[in-house]
Amino acid sequence: MAGFWAGRRVLITGHTGFKGAWLAFWLAELGAEVSGLALPPDTKPNLHDILDLPKRGRFVHADINDRAALDALMRCTRPEVVIHMAAQALVRRSYAAPIETFAANVVGVVTLLDVVRHCPETRAVVIVTSDKAYENLNWSWGYRETDSLGGHDPYSASKACSEIAAASMRRAFFHPGGHPARIATARAGNVIGGGDWAEDRLTPDIVRGCLGEEGVVRLRNPSAVRPWQHVLEPLGAYLMLAERLCAAPDGVDEAWNIGPDAAENRPVLAVAEALVAALGRGRIEVTPKVDAPHEAHLLALDCAKARARLGWRPRLDFDATISLTASWYSAWARGETMAPITRGQIAAFTEAGT
Repeated sequence: MAGFWAGRRVLITGHTGFKGAWLAFWLAELGAEVSGLALPPDTKPNLHDILDLPKRGRFVHADINDRAALDALMRCTRPEVVIHMAAQALVRRSYAAPIETFAANVVGVVTLLDVVRHCPETRAVVIVTSDKAYENLNWSWGYRETDSLGGHDPYSASKACSEIAAASMRRAFFHPGGHPARIATARAGNVIGGGDWAEDRLTPDIVRGCLGEEGVVRLRNPSAVRPWQHVLEPLGAYLMLAERLCAAPDGVDEAWNIGPDAAENRPVLAVAEALVAALGRGRIEVTPKVDAPHEAHLLALDCAKARARLGWRPRLDFDATISLTASWYSAWARGETMAPITRGQIAAFTEAGT
């Protein structure tokens, strides 16, 4: 991986987010020339500042639909690889801000790809969508890439639309005889890991509860089951997809599920109990809200395609995921310098696959 990425020009959208900050740091460690466009971080603390990302690349604060800013950055950096993660990424927020959600998640994909098609140096684009892009029927088996897209809440529906938009742009402009870049979409399961402080997301809610004065973790939907995975799992898959799109794109420029083995799926309560135990503090209270907006109860992914055709597989089981997550937050709470901790966790993740 390091040999491919050293000196490679890479643009990340959404680098101020949880996953984006991890990826920008990782790529900088691999020696890539990293650039990024994203809104300013919307929480304090945030991983972007903790890892001092502005010193590791060329980063611009702008909306993904600010075409002038995106075009200027693309012309300046001439990225060979683009990894698109800029999004409104919260289900509950999508109920309060549906227009913002669809604008960021659907129009943002079209804006990005329309700018990319005027950048001749770009060879690979990975569009990050979500496992929630599927029409959720509360099946007990995993959704496959050929299953129907849809969504009850605006976030899920916007991610389904972003898949359709990406496929349309791919067929219209990125094909033999068109722009040379090849485009893949990645539908990842729920991620956890150190450095997330978003609102209404499980891990930061647990950490805030454990580390707060009350020491109480409040759960609104403890029985909901999700395909939890450490943040580095999908990021490694995005890098693998980008490499394959550059080197051997045939059959790669399509949609891919990225998630844990089915045996690793857990209900929210199990994740909370494991993290509280690993952090060594806090207690759990279940406080369901009868008037809460709809959220799916059960969601699982079938990732057989990525395993068979990409050779991708998860590296960490549930226990290792919890251990890395808790140790990151514990180190942060002790006031340690987090760049070496983050670097060490990336190394541990990489070694887990050897």
